[in-house]
Amino acid sequence: PAGCPLAPHSASSVALLGIPLDQINFVACQLFALLAAFWFRVYLGPSHASSAVRHAFATLFGIYFAVFCFGWYSIHLFVLVMMNYGIMNMASIPNIHRYSFVVAMGYLTLCHISRIYIFHYGILTTDFSGPLMIITQKITTLACQLHDGIGRQAEELTAEQNRLAVKTRPSLLEYLSYLLNFMSIIAGPCSNYKDYIAFIEGRHVHMKLLEVNWKQKGYDRLPDPSPTGAVMYKLCITLLSLVLFLTLTKNFPMAYIIDNEFLEKTSFLSRLGYLYVVTQAAKPKYYFAWTLGKVHKYGGRDLKE
Repeated sequence: PAGCPLAPHSASSVALLGIPLDQINFVACQLFALLAAFWFRVYLGPSHASSAVRHAFATLFGIYFAVFCFGWYSIHLFVLVMMNYGIMNMASIPNIHRYSFVVAMGYLTLCHISRIYIFHYGILTTDFSGPLMIITQKITTLACQLHDGIGRQAEELTAEQNRLAVKTRPSLLEYLSYLLNFMSIIAGPCSNYKDYIAFIEGRHVHMKLLEVNWKQKGYDRLPDPSPTGAVMYKLCITLLSLVLFLTLTKNFPMAYIIDNEFLEKTSFLSRLGYLYVVTQAAKPKYYFAWTLGKVHKYGGRDLKE
């Protein structure tokens, strides 16, 4: 965004160590979110702060990260969130999941079409469609769970649907926190609404331990698990993914597939083989982002999943 010290100023962007500046912004936000998750756990834990404070902090930091990474294009995230909040409060329960799906998917589709055919991928900041897809997943997930909780009988639901069914419409703060919290707004993951609310209220550890029957595990009292092991394991995976991405993409550049000399002098099978190699070389970038997104969960939460 304009005014940010790391804001990119062109589609090509200035490269630092061979990495586009918009990707530097993305990684910086992800790493800062990890630090914020630890601070959130230690100083704004359920025993130190109310649920409202935890919701507000998670929401405000999430909004800041979105604006920092995507600039004015982050307005698409906020527009979609508020449109569906209106649907959630005004639509009838039998149709709430249908309306939410149509609006969320329709808006996401229009954004994709405009990026391809109007802007020709020429958007100046990091691609905002990733967070938009995450929010679309969360909107439709919550709408279906709300429909299950209010619009259907318990005997009509499976055990999993019963567990995740939402019995009351969320408040505005709860809704914004679920969709825009800093732990998942950039790269996910998509969590269930009841699990997220249990985390904010400090009930998630008890819920998980009850599932695994902690007394049979040999504990004489309810333990307080540490996320350190899970965080370190995930950080090792992210580091390996980053090294692989930087190494492989340097040796197998994606731009080479449209090079005139490559197209004219290379056989079809060789071009096909190279295309396969470069697509595989690009995968660690996504593993890096998604795994780091999961680290935020472990940094802010107290239990391995």
